[in-house]
Amino acid sequence: MKKNYYAIIMAGGVGSRFWPVSTQKFPKQFHDMLGTGQSLIQRTFERINELVPSNNILIATNANYEKLVLQQLPQLNNRQLLLEPVMRNTAPCVLYAALKIYAQNPDAVILVAPSDHWIKDEGEFLRNIQTSFKACSEKDILMTLGIQPDHPNTGYGYIQYEKGTSEIKKVKNFTEKPNLETAKEFINSGDYLWNAGIFIWSAKSIIAAFKQHLPEMVAVLDDGNNVYNSDFEDDFIKNNYQKCENISIDFAIMEQAQNVHVLPVDFGWNDLGTWGSLYSKLKKDEAENAVVGANVIFRDAKGNMIKTESGKRVVIQGLEDFIVVEKKDVIMICPRKDDQDIKQIMREAKELFGKKYV
Repeated sequence: MKKNYYAIIMAGGVGSRFWPVSTQKFPKQFHDMLGTGQSLIQRTFERINELVPSNNILIATNANYEKLVLQQLPQLNNRQLLLEPVMRNTAPCVLYAALKIYAQNPDAVILVAPSDHWIKDEGEFLRNIQTSFKACSEKDILMTLGIQPDHPNTGYGYIQYEKGTSEIKKVKNFTEKPNLETAKEFINSGDYLWNAGIFIWSAKSIIAAFKQHLPEMVAVLDDGNNVYNSDFEDDFIKNNYQKCENISIDFAIMEQAQNVHVLPVDFGWNDLGTWGSLYSKLKKDEAENAVVGANVIFRDAKGNMIKTESGKRVVIQGLEDFIVVEKKDVIMICPRKDDQDIKQIMREAKELFGKKYV
């Protein structure tokens, strides 16, 4: 049965909210953000490899990151890399992968997962994926995992589902990031989940959904000449991928299709989208300070997160609830509550300091 299990790890993002550590040349998924000895993409690969054979795991990434992927995941061969010549959001990438996998195995069921998430209970995660694989191999459904929310977060999309006794729920609708009042209403209603951006479907079902909802993209990427997994694939993608619409899988398919289902899950999930979300997952001292890489003396300081080059000696006095990040010749100091501003800070740094620092 496992021979039909496939996975696509999405690793094309830049992670600009993790500047100055995450840069265009070396984005966050290739960094050991948690100080565990493994980069985020290495941990993601190992986790999924517990269930999906390593030959069936594909990495979708920007063509610029080919060397980085192969350095960090030397067990892969080039045929397992889906190299996007241009950034076109997630829908073209998902269709490309589905067509490639379908050409190998028409009975494939596919997990689509980001490369940079944190998952505490990996055993529970794998049980949830297995449940989803079984359902998608038996029925023509598109599935997503919905995280049980524990507070009204305004940084996530929400999924409303139909209440019922079955473990897998039919999705009523998706809502993009809500304001705080709306998020509170969602939590109180009890039938909303966070959208983790983790999807499961059969190759047949997702290709059928694209044919129904985005036929023009299928016309661009499915030439009918068995180009996938051949020597002509790379050239075909270089020539055609740029013609695809720039659109997310959520907008293109999940919010349109009628056969979308969700499995409510609770495996200790964090999307590691900001320095603040990383801080929440790091070990803290008694004053709630967290450290990655540095050797720090704290004096009258609490609630801070310090990340530096390995072994850097740092003294922090009188600072509260700040992020201090050092990378080579850049230091960024920012209140933790303003971590969403770092994307904008990075843009300003690019203009003032130059491209090479971002």
